[in-house]
Amino acid sequence: MKDRDEFELFRREMTGVTPLAGADVADVKTAFTPTLAQLERRKAAEAQLEEDINFLSTEYVELVEPLDLISFQRNGVQHGVYKRLRLGQYPIEASLNLHEHTLKQARQALFEFVQDCHRSGVRSGLIIHGQGKHSKPHPALIKSYVNKWLRELEPVMAFHSAQRHHGGTGAVYIMLRKNAEQKQLNRERHQRR
Repeated sequence: MKDRDEFELFRREMTGVTPLAGADVADVKTAFTPTLAQLERRKAAEAQLEEDINFLSTEYVELVEPLDLISFQRNGVQHGVYKRLRLGQYPIEASLNLHEHTLKQARQALFEFVQDCHRSGVRSGLIIHGQGKHSKPHPALIKSYVNKWLRELEPVMAFHSAQRHHGGTGAVYIMLRKNAEQKQLNRERHQRR
């Protein structure tokens, strides 16, 4: 009923209105057709998005100090498992050294490292970011971003600054979640029991 009432109201309001004729009518079909330049810009933007699947942000970062411990633990990571990671008791299956990297290079290298490790079933690793005591424009800039980026990467379950013999506050242990293949093997192993 409401639609009918609205239509009646509209019809009454339009009484006496004459439609535009001839050249005064806008061609809405061509009015919103993108120009060749717009189509090329769209094509270039889409190609760039396809190339860079790295979503890690270089926007605002909460700065940490060169000697600060950095750590993170997702919900569900058991206390004992996290403690073993913190103490460096898991084997280091892969490592990444970010010394001498620009921020852009570090972002790309870290993203690729975590994705590659997860894909190939690596569960624990070490990232050497350095303390950054002399980095410009801020001390510990790459360390601050590593602290931020690792939290953004879904495969990362936990991380903690390394023990002194593995680099101390200039490095971080990471723990990655199982990939789909490892989860399936685990299910099959438990079903056999």
